Amino acid sequence: MTPRWELLRALGAVADSPAAARAVAGPLGLAPVSDAEHTEAFVLNCPPYAAVYLGPDGALGGEGADRAAGFWRALGLTPPAEPDHLTALLALYAHLGEAAADTGRTATAQALTRARLSLFREHLWPWLPAYLDAVADLGLPVLAAWAGLTRPAVAAESAGQPAWPALPLALRAAPAETGSRPGTGLRGLVDLLTTPVRSGVILTRRRLAAGAGEAGLGHRIGERRYALRAMFSQDPHATLAWAAAEAARWQARHRRRAAGDEVAGWWADRAARTIDLLQLPHQPR
Repeated sequence: MTPRWELLRALGAVADSPAAARAVAGPLGLAPVSDAEHTEAFVLNCPPYAAVYLGPDGALGGEGADRAAGFWRALGLTPPAEPDHLTALLALYAHLGEAAADTGRTATAQALTRARLSLFREHLWPWLPAYLDAVADLGLPVLAAWAGLTRPAVAAESAGQPAWPALPLALRAAPAETGSRPGTGLRGLVDLLTTPVRSGVILTRRRLAAGAGEAGLGHRIGERRYALRAMFSQDPHATLAWAAAEAARWQARHRRRAAGDEVAGWWADRAARTIDLLQLPHQPR
């Protein structure tokens, strides 16, 4: 087992549980994370599941999780209970790398390497850079440091990727948002803004609480859609202005990564569409 694979496996373990995170904290050079900090990051604000960021509903399970489970099955493996969890995906990625290095058969090594590259391209890289930004935004020093370690590690893996003929399937299949799409009212906007693959924005509970203060509104504690609807009910125009500024913040982040990365460019375009949509005259009154 090489340090490369062990590093990726350990970074993934941080998102698993508080105990697992503390077990790898020393080797990673991180301070131990408390149960409260781990829950705040990985349960309440940034669930480490690909489906939340790549699925059309922005929620656990569903199409996003099914797509990841299908990858496990394609390898002849039984999917774990949470096939799209970051811990499971990075562990599988490391396992494929180790297996390719250990086999004595060239054809087998090549097949395992192709599977590893496909796993990264389809199920890790499309959401991890933005996800790590969202974790860093939480202002939890230990987990901001974890995001800071994970970011260059996954960027190094991306640099080793070959040229791909098309965008990842989750991005190609993502619903397209247009200003003329029917049903874009308050409910439609709230659904859009809380679904990353549709909006290009990751709105966490903590960011919504801060946003309410920035917009001069009261924050209602609860599920993200509830909190955002409460903001709109208090002052639609102030909420629209804040949401447009938030989308612009995310667009700038994606653009900084877009040079040579068509995935980041796709996310930047998605955020730009959200900005345009928020400025249309048919928004909620």
